[in-house]
Amino acid sequence: MDAYVVVDLEMTGLNPKTDRILEIGAVKLEEGKIGGTFHRMVNPRMTLTEEIISLTGITNEMVQQGCDCGQAAEEFLIFAEGLPLAGHNLMYDYRFLKQAAANQGLELEKEGIDTLKLARKLLPMAEKKSLDYLCDFLHIARARKHRALEDARATAELLLYLYKEFADKEPEEFRAEPLHYKVKKQQPASKRQKRHLKELAEYHKIELDRELDSLTRSEASRLANKIIVAYGRIPG
Repeated sequence: MDAYVVVDLEMTGLNPKTDRILEIGAVKLEEGKIGGTFHRMVNPRMTLTEEIISLTGITNEMVQQGCDCGQAAEEFLIFAEGLPLAGHNLMYDYRFLKQAAANQGLELEKEGIDTLKLARKLLPMAEKKSLDYLCDFLHIARARKHRALEDARATAELLLYLYKEFADKEPEEFRAEPLHYKVKKQQPASKRQKRHLKELAEYHKIELDRELDSLTRSEASRLANKIIVAYGRIPG
């Protein structure tokens, strides 16, 4: 098997334009063996919901020790340089990586292979095709679920299994394809927007769940509108 970087992310939600990366994990898969690893905890500069904490086990205290998202994305690009990507539902993670790269003024154009698509084609006997289910189905060990590096390792093991079992009969399924997703660099919130949000929060005596300096212009606009709808404008 050719060399790949198998990647997995943990995020605060599903939308790369409004949600944030919490953790990036990746392993290099070379000559049928798992080699080097990459792991970064990312500070999303927001308060995590109880749902995210329960799902991932990642706490607010843990992410406070993490690095900036831009730094994590830049270091991941160095780790993955020259290699195609692999992942389970790869485009889901790729969209977040590409947005993070774009925000740093960096280009991310990769080919990749998706183990979810492979499983749907090659494992019809598996009732579900989620990574959790397939790990149980194929007895792939994981120390923890929904943590980026452990899931990246499990995905690499899944890819190795699928290649070993099906590559001779279905070689075309294991060719990396270009990953297409267009993004624009997100502009940071203006001083006026941040001042307005601070005034709204102070007037209504509410605590914002995101750091003002971390907001994009569109995020700041949506957040201000949300507060006004819920609490009203500042009189005067």
